[in-house]
Amino acid sequence: MQTSILAKYGEARLPRYTSYPTAPRFSPAVDGEAYANWLGSLPSSDAVSLYLHIPFCRSMCWYCGCHTTITRQDEPILDYLSVLREEIRMVAARVPDRLPVREVHFGGGTPTIISPAEFLALTALMREHFAFSYMTGIAVEIDPRGLTAEMALALGAAGVSRASLGVQSFDPVVQKAINRIQSEKQTAEAADRLRGAGVGGINFDLIYGLPHQTVRSCIDTASAAVAMRPDRLAVFGYAHIPTFKKHQRLIDETALPDATARNEQARAIAETLVAAGYRQIGLDHFALPGDELARAQEAGRLRRNFQGYTTDNCDTLIGFGASAIGRMRKGYVQNETAPGLYARRIASGRVATAKGYSLTREDKVRAEIIERLMCDFSADIQAICQARDFDQSRLLADNSKLDELERDGIVEVENGVIRVAQDHRFVIRAVAAAFDAYIEQSNRTHSKAA
Repeated sequence: MQTSILAKYGEARLPRYTSYPTAPRFSPAVDGEAYANWLGSLPSSDAVSLYLHIPFCRSMCWYCGCHTTITRQDEPILDYLSVLREEIRMVAARVPDRLPVREVHFGGGTPTIISPAEFLALTALMREHFAFSYMTGIAVEIDPRGLTAEMALALGAAGVSRASLGVQSFDPVVQKAINRIQSEKQTAEAADRLRGAGVGGINFDLIYGLPHQTVRSCIDTASAAVAMRPDRLAVFGYAHIPTFKKHQRLIDETALPDATARNEQARAIAETLVAAGYRQIGLDHFALPGDELARAQEAGRLRRNFQGYTTDNCDTLIGFGASAIGRMRKGYVQNETAPGLYARRIASGRVATAKGYSLTREDKVRAEIIERLMCDFSADIQAICQARDFDQSRLLADNSKLDELERDGIVEVENGVIRVAQDHRFVIRAVAAAFDAYIEQSNRTHSKAA
């Protein structure tokens, strides 16, 4: 049965549902003026989260789907940081008082490409304009190959509490095929440096579905990773989208595994991690039992945002930097993607918003259902609709996709509650898509399927 389900749903290009609606729905109709108004209407007592995008790397990993620029020189990075600091000041001037901050996430690119002194100055600037507390969590994405001892100490001094280390695969054949040579020793040393500097939470990112990857190499990579005992692991499927990411054309498509092989690889990694004592969190995360993410899942408090599964329950995410996406109570905004256009926006005295989306009441209902499905593999449609005074029949009646999923034994629908069968959780995105009113556009333009 699982084979037939994989054959039917396994090749579908579906969003990861880190937001709803997804980015293809964003448009210039929501502009900088709208964003400025949304910022000004934020309750001064509500905690917010911050995201800072550093779009630079020293070399290109051919599998990469991020908005990043390759530079060997420091000057473009320093110029960008100058603009980023100005954006922080500009946005802070438009919000009420010094908003309390619950979470900060540095993404990229490679955030640790900046110097230790620049990183400390950047976090100090945020503390100047926003209200941090001892409870504020700061997370940073890291390429272990370039992490120096000085940078690790700076991260600890800045109050960083969690670091996500890109691993992807330890198989040298796979590494050569994706232009990312990284030894187990480099990774272990980076993790040790971070822990020694006081960064308590260590995450690893793994990828399956890469060229020349096999079940055996996936198991070997997962086993090597757990020997370093990270607190969490995120396991993503490689999305081959050479039309959108031209550097992916350097990958040999004939060496890519098919849907069946990808599923076997994902399952092998999951089984290896669970056998090592990790708990599976949602679709693609794993955490040690005592980790906050595992506790949130047990308590039904698990959330999903642009960084994946999280314990962050803030309604507002303020994004800084080129391509950064922000989430407000009223909708989404995204900055200009190209660093040059982003810089010109800020230089003109305008916020960097290029496009966004204004949420409707129905969007908010669908978003909550999709999030619960992605986090819990179940959703109480009746309760969610009642809480928002929304007619559930608009979601359940004539829902041909949901009916088909039920006929295929993937879901069970009873008294307005949807539950996904244990054996078919690997197609949870297909279940979420049954509640996506814009899925046809997403299928045409969404590029983050895995």
